[in-house]
Amino acid sequence: MSRTVTISGGATSLALLLPARGMPEIVAFGAHALDAEFLAHRSSRINGMDVAVPSGVLLPTGGMGFFGWPAICGHRDGKDFTLEFSGWTADGDSKAMTLRASDQVAQVSIAISLSPESDTLTISVSLRNDGNTAYVLDRCMAGSMVIDAGDATLTSFTGMWGREFHQKEELLGTALWLQESRRGRTSHDRSPSLLIACGSETLALHLGWSGNHVIAVDRLDDGRRLVHAGELFEPGEMRLAPGESYESPALYLARDPQHFRGTVRRLINWPGGAMQPRPVTLNTWEGNYFDHRLESLIAQADAAAKLGIERFVLDDGWFGRRDDDTTSLGDWHIDRGKYPDGLKPLVDHVTGLGMEFGIWFEPEMVNPSSELFRAHPDWVLQVEGRPLLLSRNQLVLDLTRPEVSSHLFGCIDAVLKNHAVSYIKWDMNRDLTHPGDALGRAATARQTRAVYALMDRVRAAHPDVEIESCASGGGRADYGVLRRTHRLWTSDCTDALERLEIQRGARVFFPPEILGAHVSASPNHQTHRRHTLAFRAIVALAYHLGVELNPLTLSADDRNELADWIALHKRLRPVLHGDKQFHLEPVDGRYVWGACSEYRIVIIVAQGPQMVAEQPPPLRIALDDLPQGRWRIASVSPVAPDFIQQSDAQNALLAGGVPFSTATLVAAGLPLPMLRPESGLVLELELLQGA
Repeated sequence: MSRTVTISGGATSLALLLPARGMPEIVAFGAHALDAEFLAHRSSRINGMDVAVPSGVLLPTGGMGFFGWPAICGHRDGKDFTLEFSGWTADGDSKAMTLRASDQVAQVSIAISLSPESDTLTISVSLRNDGNTAYVLDRCMAGSMVIDAGDATLTSFTGMWGREFHQKEELLGTALWLQESRRGRTSHDRSPSLLIACGSETLALHLGWSGNHVIAVDRLDDGRRLVHAGELFEPGEMRLAPGESYESPALYLARDPQHFRGTVRRLINWPGGAMQPRPVTLNTWEGNYFDHRLESLIAQADAAAKLGIERFVLDDGWFGRRDDDTTSLGDWHIDRGKYPDGLKPLVDHVTGLGMEFGIWFEPEMVNPSSELFRAHPDWVLQVEGRPLLLSRNQLVLDLTRPEVSSHLFGCIDAVLKNHAVSYIKWDMNRDLTHPGDALGRAATARQTRAVYALMDRVRAAHPDVEIESCASGGGRADYGVLRRTHRLWTSDCTDALERLEIQRGARVFFPPEILGAHVSASPNHQTHRRHTLAFRAIVALAYHLGVELNPLTLSADDRNELADWIALHKRLRPVLHGDKQFHLEPVDGRYVWGACSEYRIVIIVAQGPQMVAEQPPPLRIALDDLPQGRWRIASVSPVAPDFIQQSDAQNALLAGGVPFSTATLVAAGLPLPMLRPESGLVLELELLQGA
């Protein structure tokens, strides 16, 4: 006997039909309560079978009349290759529910956890082997969702090192759309995130997982599409012993990707239980690379404190004999040649200036030229009979071995226990190319979980220490790692022009306050472009602001200007990192983003390439619950933006002499002058009291 269940939270509602046999049918997923019983009767069951077999189901198992892409499949030594669950039960309530069923023939049981929160839905799966022999799980998606029939546009997020999070749009056809990532980390080129727009409906999904993944969009017989996402297994990798279970990552679903920002804010485990104002950070990498001289670093810390910087992060080069990237990775003892008295003099000096101290680790990797590798060559991931392939002069340590993980924890713990460290920049600079364990088995999935376990162990021992997830930039950026970390290094490319697209794509799924954005040197170290300090600061201002240069190399004028931009960021930080944020689609090379509070709107405008039009269109800001009243422009930064030309009327508007209503801002917009390429401005709009 079939029955319907509804899971709802906030503005999200999911209705499912639980069958006597088979998988739950997705009746509706949307922003409003729906008549699930009615919709269940009209659901499509076209399959050419004499017995109706629904196609739009949650996690279809394949076979038994379902001819689409199976979301779950496996076998027991070639047998039990089909699954048909029955006896569905629903534990919990509409706010959090677990659906359970079993297959008595294949001796496999399943539990599907559904958790709606505000405007998002989280799905995860547990599959248990109830038999007395091993069950090989070839595929188990974390979740599925149906989207309506019709023309659909898919947006994926792709790129490469230094060009992450670029949005790629394409029309969905009739064939299966499939994305697989096999790099052993979230990757730069295949983010586990997707947007699908069909008519007025949008589906946004993100898989909270830092390892290999797969996303599939399958077209059903009636024209609808079934979307799946989950972990990608290597051959034979997920072998369940009797009584053993597989726990999937979490799949996050929403009708509007902006809803994910609140989800991310809730899942991050902040020291003290709540996010504190994001400290302006100086990272030493581009300012020093491997050239660590204590006197210079102390002087840089003094200069940083005068600039208003709040966190000083010592990057790569402080350990072993690390004078370049070919040696010493894995030797996590302090280089006494560079620091004869250890790190404590530098740490104490930084903290004495009122700044936090942070430090760089890359725990998962090792250089062949290192004490660690010479002592333990068997500690790296490898496949017997295959060459050890280097990447970035590195090999990957096998964290699935307890002795390796314990050794790494001991090294990190020793530094944190003996120094006032508040922050770890946790890096990962290569893909997994031969992820085999000591027994020759594929270990990608276990390696990812072992990294999580090591992070969890560090956090448990040092709960007040924040961690940044860095992987050659944004190569490990997902909700799985964010359950253990507090910041994402968005990209190794700090060029402000490149960052416009990088940050635009990243903030679709991540709130800007956790995305690292640094003001770096000019010319830029990656692209060799030259940009004004104003443009570099404006592009970074709304994110987790940092500085990526040696402040001792700045002129007096540049130091004063940078200090002013840092002060502006601190003043606007409560608004920019608040709940009401916006990011408009770029028009003619003009990028616009910002945020608002009860009495203030901050609008950041950056012009990338030269505009084609002679004048930009008026700037319209439409936000839910935008405060009503009359506004004026209270401040413009820089004081003299790099406009090509401007009228007297525009000058009066920018000077705050022309008030306007909320309705005018939304419907007509602000007629701003045209900016020169690669320049920008920050507008502060102030609500007039008593107006």
